[in-house]
Amino acid sequence: MRTLVIGASPKPERYSNRALLMLHEHGFETEALGLRECTYAFGSIDAGFPKYEDIDTVSLYVGPKNQAVYYDYILALKPRRVIFNPGTENPEFYDKLDAAGIEYEQACTLVLLSTGQYDS
Repeated sequence: MRTLVIGASPKPERYSNRALLMLHEHGFETEALGLRECTYAFGSIDAGFPKYEDIDTVSLYVGPKNQAVYYDYILALKPRRVIFNPGTENPEFYDKLDAAGIEYEQACTLVLLSTGQYDS
């Protein structure tokens, strides 16, 4: 299962960074997308709109006001699901995901991983 974290940060105190580390610790493949290209403890963060293949899950760490630029990009990736972490909830995007047949959930990636519910 490959996860794309959108809103990734190299700063250890950021939840997106914690999610990348925890995903790695749980054996999940990850891709990271942020505002700038850089590195973090276990990999690199890309910028722009790279063409990733086989993304199962998108974990969002971008607030609703800044998500519109990612709508078409995420839809084109055709993930199985999108996780809206706390503070990223967006009913407008839910409608687009529904229309594309992509699952979504309002959840916390860190909690899902901690409780063994991430891959279900």
